[in-house]
This record gives sequence, structure tokens and C-alpha cells, in this order.
Amino acid sequence: MLKLFILHHKSRTSAMASQQFSVTLVLLLLLHTAAKAKDNDGWSMKAPTEVRAIDGYPVVLPCSFTHPQHTHPSSMHVVWTLGHGRAATVLFRCSSLNNSQHCQSKPDQDQRYRMEGNHRNHDISLRINSATLEDSGRYYCHVELPGHHHTIVENTLGTRLRVEAAPHILDLSAEGSEESGFKALCHIQGSPLPDVQWIAPDGVVDGDTTFSLAQEAIGQYRTSSQLLDIKPGGQYTCTASNSLGKDQATLYILHPSPGKSTTKNYSFLLVLLLALALGTKLLLAFGVGVWVIRRTLRTSSVIN
Repeated sequence: MLKLFILHHKSRTSAMASQQFSVTLVLLLLLHTAAKAKDNDGWSMKAPTEVRAIDGYPVVLPCSFTHPQHTHPSSMHVVWTLGHGRAATVLFRCSSLNNSQHCQSKPDQDQRYRMEGNHRNHDISLRINSATLEDSGRYYCHVELPGHHHTIVENTLGTRLRVEAAPHILDLSAEGSEESGFKALCHIQGSPLPDVQWIAPDGVVDGDTTFSLAQEAIGQYRTSSQLLDIKPGGQYTCTASNSLGKDQATLYILHPSPGKSTTKNYSFLLVLLLALALGTKLLLAFGVGVWVIRRTLRTSSVIN
């Protein structure tokens, strides 16, 4: 059996200054001019095409609207979805009725999402608390106007959210046998997708790397790398790095357990010990029996 020890060094180093991290509380990157969507009644929505965030920090997705009326509509529903069309997931919904200054959400609303803006000021920006890599995707803001002419205004292009994170090694393990050979496996997540290197006893080596895709193929944040032909008695370190930091873990490979011949010797010795113990018990029982018989015969002679 292959024995190993794993030492996970918490050596993540940040490539960003603390001042930059404070800015990432609301980190926005506008790649193009903010996208606008208009309908036939003159309504329009304005939202950036892309927003970037840091894993673990809040992020705001801006969205605002304009309308041709001189007065604000008395009632409206604000909706944010992840994805578009039938496959969309509703993340946030609130309602403002009868000129209310508040947009009220339902009791079961996920508290990670809340409206950052003021709908009475045409601002329906969404705040996501503690963004994660899984939040990466395309978001859409909607305004629904209840009434006889039910109007829905939305940002049809959506806003792409990219959540970035320093590398984190999820798992480091080894598998194989003496016949087929051993290999080390390292699973990492991070965004941008981390670069992976192995440090073996003979220096830095390259492993075979594959990656899996996340939502919309833009969240490529998990990768795995394997190092072939590792040797018992060696020490192998998986190192992952990107622009936000670095992480590494070390694998210690111990020599395999003793072979079959030694196991057979141990088995034979165990059987021998058991046989000796059983033989001792039989001898004791035989001795006790003889002593009892002799004592009985002596007692009978004295009586006669």
C-alpha cells in the first residue's frame, strides 16, 4: 500500500495592495460604452457590459432606466435574473405599489442580493454580498409595469460578471501501484485560471494539465494537473499562481509496505503462537484432571 503525507502550505501571497482591495468593494470595468436597451414606448435601460469583482467581497451591478413620462410610474416591479429566457434564474424581485418609496421584496428573498439604488431615482442597481467564483455569469435587469398595458423593459445585452480569486489548492493526492507506476494529482481553483508547476527532487518539472468549464465558458476557474512517474521516498510540491496570488502543497511519498513473503512469515508466526497457547491450555487441563483422579482414589482408600 502506498503511504503519503500531504503538507498544505498556506503561502498564498497577494499581488494587490490593501488599498486596491478596498476599491474592489465596488469594482467596475467598462469594456465598452454602457449598453442601452430601448422599447417602442421610449423606455430605455442602461447597464455596463462587464463588471469584475474579487472573491469574498461585495459587488454592485449598475442598472438605470429612463422613461418618457414626466412623472414616475405609480407602481413597478424590479427583477434581476441570472441568464436570459426560459433558462433564467430569478435572483431578486421587489415591488413598489401606489407611489411607495420602498421596493418590497418577499420574505423568502435571498439576503445575498439587495437593491443598491433607489428606484424612484431610476436606479435599480443590484448588490451581491460576498461574491464567489460560482457567481460569474451574465445578469439582466428588468422593470415590469403592471396595468392594462403590461410593459416589461429589460437590458437585453445583460451584464457579464467576472469574479476573480487567488489560487487555492483543493486537493493533492497520489495513486497507482508498483506495477503500473505512481502519479500525483493536484486540483486547483482560481481566476484568472492559475498556472501550475511541480517541484520534484530533481527540480521544477511540468505536469499534464486539463481544465473544466464553468457557466457560459467564461468562468474557467478550476484546473487539474498530474505528475507521472513519481518515486516512493520522494517529495513533490504542487504550486499554483495567478495575478492575485500563489498557493502550494507538498506530497511526501513513503516506501510501500513490506512484500508478500514478509506477510507470510508474520502469518506463520501468528499461527504458531496460537498453537502454543492452545497446547499450554490442554496440558494444564490434563494436569488438573490427573490431580483430581488421584485425590479421589486416595479419599476412597482412606474410607475403606
